[in-house]
Parts: sequence; structure tokens; C-alpha cells
Amino acid sequence: MLKCLAIDDEPLALRQIEKYIEKLPYLELVAACTNALEAQQLLTSQAIDLLFVDINMPDLNGVDLVRSLPKRPLIIFTTAYSEYAIEGFRLDAVDYLLKPFSFADFSRAAAKANTAHELQQLQQQNLQAAQAEPAPVATEQVGEGEPGAPSGENEQEYISVKADYKVSLIRTSEIVYIESEGEYVRIHMQDGSKITTLYRIKNMEAQLPAARFMRVHRSYIVNLQAIKSYVRGRIYLSDKDFIPIGENYKELFHSYIERTYKNL
Repeated sequence: MLKCLAIDDEPLALRQIEKYIEKLPYLELVAACTNALEAQQLLTSQAIDLLFVDINMPDLNGVDLVRSLPKRPLIIFTTAYSEYAIEGFRLDAVDYLLKPFSFADFSRAAAKANTAHELQQLQQQNLQAAQAEPAPVATEQVGEGEPGAPSGENEQEYISVKADYKVSLIRTSEIVYIESEGEYVRIHMQDGSKITTLYRIKNMEAQLPAARFMRVHRSYIVNLQAIKSYVRGRIYLSDKDFIPIGENYKELFHSYIERTYKNL
């Protein structure tokens, strides 16, 4: 359940957000404020997971409010002014809703926030579990963090992915490759199944263990252990299945091949 705070100096717009929040079972409205100064005080005393905030408000606008927060919740900006969009996303907003927006638009933005919140919780749980375990004794360090470097005992074995209204834990060793489709990624698994989730490929790249996976194209990440062969800008994962190697990634890929495999 996401604890929400809504801020808008227009009472009708604020009421609409309240009604939309009531329709989504994973959202809980903690408070609704008509000015940012009131909300600023509330944010220091309440645990808020998600902030719906208008931008153009008197005294303190929404952008300045978010900047002032020492610990930011997830942010969804709601405004009638599209010129603030770039500034909103610079603050890592989950989404930017341009008034007037429908319940479908609101629901999509809220779902993205819910996914981000669940991933944050899982990452925090994984971190706490890792801190509770004794650190493994390092026996050898060879190119740590480089693609293709030997993996240690503490290599990330699973990633969590929100798809089909649930969070699934995916074993990284069972991923063959990952394909980008705009704001979504499609994960191709060893058993032939595919998992599509709302996630940018650059963020997915950061979550995967660098010793096992490499970005080889602006739209593709490959499991290095799944590579069967390569030729003329293509990586073959079987006799028929292949993915392209992007021009900007060829040098890194060839360097990995030369470093890892003996050329006969």
C-alpha cells in the first residue's frame, strides 16, 4: 500500500485526484493540501511514499517543494503547463500528468509508481539480507566489475520484475537476452518464455551483474554465457537466433572476446 499526499491549489483538481486515489486499492490517501507550505510541514511528520503535486502554486511551487525535501518520496507532477516537463523529469519524477488527465492516465502513472515502490522494497530487503550475512572471503580478484570477469559467491542471483500485476523473481543465469521496446523491456528466457515489464533498458543494465551481462546495442543486453558465435555485427544465440551488435558497442564486445577466449 502506497501512502499518498496530494497537493493542488485548485479545490476541484484536488478533489478529482482524491477520487482517483480512492479507486485504486494499492493507494492510501494520507492527506490533501491546497498549498505547498502546508504539505512541507506534513512531509516532515508523516511517512509518505508517493506525492501528487501541482507545479504552478502560490508561495512555493511544486518543483521548489520537491527540491527542498531532504528525503524525497516518489513524485508524480500534475499541472496544466507542459513547459515544466523537463524540469520535472530532472527531479526523477515517476510521471508528469498534464491537466486535464483521465483516470486511465492517472492509473498508468500510479501503476508505474507502485512498481517502483515494490522494487525499492525488494532491493532494501536484499540489502538487509546481504548485510546480515558474513562477507565471503575473497580468494582472487580478476577484472572485478568488468564484463566477463569471473563471478564471486555474492554475484546477484536474482532480479525482481513487475509484470502481469505481480512481482516475479528471475534467476539471472536463465536470462538469454533483453530487448528494449521504448519504455518497456522484453526479457527472453532459456525456456523460450518472454517477460515484458515497464522498465528502461539503461536501468535494467544497472540491475544486472556486470560479470555476466553486456550491453551490445542500444536496444539489447546479452547474457555472455549464452553466446554461441558472432559474425559481421551479429551475435548468435543459436543456429538461427541472433541479435545485432551496435556500432558504438563493437569495440567493447571485441575487447571482451579477445580478453576471454583464446583465438585458435
